[in-house]
Amino acid sequence: MNKFKNHNGFSRVYQENKLTLGLFFPLESYMGSVPEMNIEKQMKLAKRAEELNFASLFVRDVPLHDPNFGDAGQMYDPFAYLGYLAAKTEKIALGTGSIILTLRHPLHVAKAAASIDKLSGERLILGVATGDRLIEFPAFSIDPNERSTRFQESISVMRQVWKENFPRIYSDHVDLLNGDLLPKPNLSDIPVMVTGHSSQSPEWIAEHSDGWIYYPRNLNSQAELIKNWRSLTAEFKPFTQSLYVDLAEDPNHLRIPIHLGFRIGRNFLIEFLEALRDAGVNHIIINLKYGKRPVDEVIEELGEEVLPHFPALT
Repeated sequence: MNKFKNHNGFSRVYQENKLTLGLFFPLESYMGSVPEMNIEKQMKLAKRAEELNFASLFVRDVPLHDPNFGDAGQMYDPFAYLGYLAAKTEKIALGTGSIILTLRHPLHVAKAAASIDKLSGERLILGVATGDRLIEFPAFSIDPNERSTRFQESISVMRQVWKENFPRIYSDHVDLLNGDLLPKPNLSDIPVMVTGHSSQSPEWIAEHSDGWIYYPRNLNSQAELIKNWRSLTAEFKPFTQSLYVDLAEDPNHLRIPIHLGFRIGRNFLIEFLEALRDAGVNHIIINLKYGKRPVDEVIEELGEEVLPHFPALT
């Protein structure tokens, strides 16, 4: 039995041998790096996604716009945006894909995450990563060679301050003696999902995370990766991946590869998602950046025609 079975976000998104679907912000398609992110349009689509029974809504953490990277993501600070989103929704899980732990102090992340989890009614899925945009590390005066150790330290510190009252912590970047972190999560913990390898071994990820967020890969390669992941832990720890989707109007449009995804008709999308489920994937976060159709139309079709095959679990 997973320790987060009573966590509203986790239980809505994850169950062994099941696949659910979520959406990545921004809920729009756009050319270039910078989206529009009209707040009224985004919240209207977020509410509709919840009504249609999508399992999750995920935001990204992109501290600085790097024009060479090609995508500024959803632009707004992820925790500020999730706070706004929590007030506009009721039951859909709220995820981060992913908070760059190496560029943030672990006590700040722990407090922000606990605040969102409490305010949303235990709906936060905390994806975390080490970061991959090279301009960020000098900008924050962080040695990129310390990514691995900073990442491990951050997760350890967060777990301890969520669980313990007035913990004593002595680590490379935390010297906590007489203070306490408030609020505490209701379950004294929050689901933490490592993204990619984050400079860690699969064994470390299996032991210290509550799940793994990965990138799209060849189906056979992904299945093998998941099989190896499952062998490293006796506890059910879910596997999540992102997928860029340009949904064609023709429901029988064959798969055509695009960046980290496909242009595809809904019937072949359902078939592909079923194959991912059978390979062991538990959640797919769909990114609509490269879509050619109006995004509200695409979300509606996904909700009406695809989601019934992969419904949210609560």
